[in-house]
Amino acid sequence: MIDSKGLERAPGEKPDSTFSQRALGEDFAERRARARERLDAVDPHKRPGGTEADPKRREWFEAVYALAEDDPAAVPWAHLEPRPLLEDWLAARSLVGLRALDVGCGLGDNAEALARAGAHVVAFDLVERAVQWARERFPQSAVDYRVADLFDAPSEWRGAFDLVHELYTLQALPETLLPDAARALASFVAPGGTLLVISRARDEGEDLGGPPWPLARTTIESLALDSLRLVALEDIPASGGLARHWRAEFRRGEAGG
Repeated sequence: MIDSKGLERAPGEKPDSTFSQRALGEDFAERRARARERLDAVDPHKRPGGTEADPKRREWFEAVYALAEDDPAAVPWAHLEPRPLLEDWLAARSLVGLRALDVGCGLGDNAEALARAGAHVVAFDLVERAVQWARERFPQSAVDYRVADLFDAPSEWRGAFDLVHELYTLQALPETLLPDAARALASFVAPGGTLLVISRARDEGEDLGGPPWPLARTTIESLALDSLRLVALEDIPASGGLARHWRAEFRRGEAGG
C-alpha cells in the first residue's frame, strides 16, 4: 500500500507509524517463504523428540525473532494488521472501559485493535524482542506491552480482565501443554468476563502435521474451566486464502451469581 506521501506501508498502518518502509515490498511473500524454511529447519518439533528438546517452544520462539533481523516477513504470524476474525468480532461490540489481555501479542496489531475498540489493554509475549518491536511500531500506544510467560504469569493478573484474547498461541503449543495453558487462560478472566479464542480448526482424528497444530472441537470445548462456559462456537470454513477456523467465546458468571 502506498500512502499520501508516496511511502510503502502495511495494510491498515497509520502514516506516522515507525514501521520500517523498507520492510515491505513485492518480495514480502518470498521472504516469508524463505523464512519458514529456515525456521522449520531449526524447529525441534519438526523432528522426533522435539517435545523433550524444547518442551515450551521457548527456544524456537526466541529463534524466530533473532533470525528475523527486524524483517516482519520472517515472523510467520506477523500480518502487520489485526486478524480479520478478531476485527469482525470487535465490529459488533464496544470494549469501552473494559480491561483486556492480549495473549502472545507478537508485533502488537491485535492489541492495538483491542485498544481502538476502547479497552484498557495489557499485551504480553514470551519473547522480549517481540515486545520491544511492538513498542517500536506503536510508540504512542496506550497498550501496556510486557514480557511474560503464560505458564508463570504475574499473580495480579488472576481474575483481572474483562476480556482475554487468545489467537494462535494454543495451536503453536504441543498437546502436552494444552491443559496447563487452558488453566492459565481461565485464571485471567474476571467475574462476568469473556475469553475469546481464535484458532485454526481440524476434525477429530484428523492429522494435519505441525507445528502449528490446528485444534479439534473437543480441545476448544475443554477450555471451559473454572466456571467458564462456552457461549458461542463458530466453525468458520476456509475462504479467500484463510484456512478453516474456530472462533469460540467463553463467559464467566458474575461473582456471587
